[in-house]
Amino acid sequence: MNAVIVAVLVMIILSLSRVHVVVALLIGAAAGGITAGMGISEIIQVFSDGLGTNAQIALSYGLLGAFAAGITFTGIPDKLVAGAVKLLGKRGEARKTTLVKVLLLFTTALIACFSQNLVPVHIAFIPLLIPPLLKVFNELLLDRRAAATALTFGLKAPYILLPAGYGLIFHQTISENMEASGMAIDLADIPLAMALPVAGMVAGLAVAILVTYRKNRSYENREIAEAGTRREAPPFGTAVGSLAVLAVLAAQIWSDSMIFGVFAGLTLLYVYFAVLHGLKKYSLQEADGLITNGMKMLAFIGFVMITAGGFAEVIRESGHVELLVASAETWFDGRQALAALVMLLIGLFITMGIGSSFATVPILAAIFVPLAASLGFSPLAVIALIGTAGALGDAGSPASDSTLGPTAGLNADGQHNHIWDTVVPTFLHFNIPLLLFGWAAVMIFM
Repeated sequence: MNAVIVAVLVMIILSLSRVHVVVALLIGAAAGGITAGMGISEIIQVFSDGLGTNAQIALSYGLLGAFAAGITFTGIPDKLVAGAVKLLGKRGEARKTTLVKVLLLFTTALIACFSQNLVPVHIAFIPLLIPPLLKVFNELLLDRRAAATALTFGLKAPYILLPAGYGLIFHQTISENMEASGMAIDLADIPLAMALPVAGMVAGLAVAILVTYRKNRSYENREIAEAGTRREAPPFGTAVGSLAVLAVLAAQIWSDSMIFGVFAGLTLLYVYFAVLHGLKKYSLQEADGLITNGMKMLAFIGFVMITAGGFAEVIRESGHVELLVASAETWFDGRQALAALVMLLIGLFITMGIGSSFATVPILAAIFVPLAASLGFSPLAVIALIGTAGALGDAGSPASDSTLGPTAGLNADGQHNHIWDTVVPTFLHFNIPLLLFGWAAVMIFM
């Protein structure tokens, strides 16, 4: 049996069985290597060699977590949330109309979009924004499944399309792993290739808000013990936080490096912490704890990405990718449309198992790049294929930040089910459009 198929199947089955994804990747790589006739020592060596492939990207992810924590401290997210709650709350009390619901949901999606590219705090804003809005949702009889789709859209679509913040990390992940598998691309081509798949997500969001979940749904008004963790905003926090965000964006654009960009922002925040410490308003130990906890927030995904690099290296070195490509050429017999559809479905299952589109890309690139090249796919088509296949399943995976984050906020009063109210709605409204529009993009760029 083909070692690539064995490795991927073992990894998916273990992941879907709730075995920790890092362990699943290790066991899957070992199973694939053994199937290919590799010795244990050789598997360990090859796996270790591949760990460095995504190390830079994983470091970027960890640093962004630290920056997110620092920005949260400055009070910027609190001010955005307070403004949104005030605006939406007043409108919600004024008249209970469909227009108000739509405005509220699209505003929620917009704030979530900012959390990925403009003010990269990831899911840290959700405990601040959503619990205070639950009473407004209840007064409007708003279906929280619509809110879940709005939040998940904002947590996914921006980084898939835009090369800033988490988006730059995702685009670099695609570029570096495609190059490692034998196909060099220009980062500037990725937004073009991913525009149509993201348009599919926009369509899915519109259907969820305007059609599927537009009817009223009643919830009880329950007291919420703690609506997010807040503290008094420090002096000049908003100004310093805004300056740090601008520094990250400017340094990132100038250096084309997410690490350098975040380092510039973190440096400003550390100087700010030092000033506060001099004013006896903050301890450096507290600053260190804040930054460390921020890194912990995203460290899991970083570890998965590093492990996925080792997994992909074993797949590449097994020699069975070439055998799979040769077999696939016979299976598909030049039918590129069918091949693209099958590869997208494979991406769906892998991402569902891992729970992270970032960590899925290295695995997909190792398999899809040589296969797509042999079938005559253009670089743009391969980008659309890998980017869409990586994004497929992130929305709709029970273990994904894109579903866990929204549930954490919407279930603050215990009335929102993770599987049926977040996972299933986001799976239906985003994975299906991504599959259709992603396949169309591959065909257009063929």
